[in-house]
Parts: sequence; structure tokens; C-alpha cells
Amino acid sequence: MKEIVANITNMSKSFPTGEGDFWALKNINLSFERGEFSGFVGPSGSGKTTLLNILGSLDTPSKGEVEVLGNQIHKINQLQAARLRSRHIGFIFQTYNLLPVYNVYENVEFPLLLMKMDANKRDKMVKEAIEWVGLSDKVKSRPNQLSGGQCQRVAIARAMVKKPDLVLADEPTANLDTENSLNILDTMFKLNRELSTTFIFSTHDPKVIDYLKRVIRLRDGEVASDDPAPGI
Repeated sequence: MKEIVANITNMSKSFPTGEGDFWALKNINLSFERGEFSGFVGPSGSGKTTLLNILGSLDTPSKGEVEVLGNQIHKINQLQAARLRSRHIGFIFQTYNLLPVYNVYENVEFPLLLMKMDANKRDKMVKEAIEWVGLSDKVKSRPNQLSGGQCQRVAIARAMVKKPDLVLADEPTANLDTENSLNILDTMFKLNRELSTTFIFSTHDPKVIDYLKRVIRLRDGEVASDDPAPGI
């Protein structure tokens, strides 16, 4: 029996509007096992990013329960949520979110600095993560000296450097051409297999969907379908 990384029970999320509450998510029930390569698929406004943010403890549910790696997201405080993110969750965003004044090495190192890790161990882990994404020759380059695909690979290395249990990827190929998108997806799929890291995507990109092993389709804040997919 595989380990459950995240479990969502009867969860709903609302946001206040001028005309009352808007329910972005409605009665969501989902569970994710270690090593899954899955994704939320649907049009803009279907609730994909909101659901991803709640799993990443960046937001909290309005109703129901969400447990991630033994932490009850609906109950933990901000400090506990920050500790969960810093130690166990990696994030990959469509806009990369790299620090422009830092080079590749420094951007990838940043999450480990927050963990106050021994310098020698930190150096080894940073170099290993940069090697995973094939950028060992770019360690001293800054983001403005890299292509979009290279910047996204740096973002992947930064997300993976601490070998997190869970990686959340929000439209990670949105700003990339087909060739770079496929290279990025190959990299993430390889890391998923080698490290048994659970990957959960938010996407409407057919290229990403083709890689997923499980496709969860959202429509108007509800789970419309949840099906296994062949992946690659």
C-alpha cells in the first residue's frame, strides 16, 4: 500500500465579492499517493490554481479538510505552513520567479539557505540539482543571460534541490515553445521516477496532459472526472 501524500475531504473554497461569496471550489474529494504524476486540467476559472495553492499551504479551505504530509492545512498556523513549504514542498511557476540579481547557483541554493544547512552539504546538493537539469555550464549566469527554457530548468532545480516530497507546478510550460516544453517535461518526469517525488500540475496545455499518469478535470470548481492516463 502506497503512502498518501495529500488527502482532500469535502473541501470547498469561497471568496467574498460585492454580491456575496463566490465558491471557487465545491465539495472536492481527492487523494494523492507518493510518486504520482498527476494534474488538474480545465479552462481558466475552473479552480485549478486555487486547489494547487491550498495543497501548497499558500491558502486555506473555507470548508472541509485538507491534509498534506500529515499537516492539516485547515488548522495549521502561518509559521507551521511556512515550515511545511520550506522543508517538504517545491513550487514551479509559469513566470519562473527567479531572483534577477542572483546567478543560477545562488537561485538554486536559496531554499537551502532558509533551512540553515551545513555549507558543504548545501554545495553538494546545489551542484547535483543543477546537474539534473543540465545547466552545470551556466552556474554563474544570471536569469537575463538565459533563455526561457533555461530559466524554467533553473526553477525546476530550485524546486527539487531539497528533494521535496511534493512538487506543485502551476502552468509550467505556458511561456515556452514546444521544444523547450518537451525538454522541461522530460526532466520532471525523469525526476519523478528517480526520486519518487509526487508531482501535481495545474494546466490546460495538451503537451503536459500527454505526460500525466492521472488527469483530474475541473469544471466550475468541481471535479468533473478523475481518470488514469497512459503518460509517456
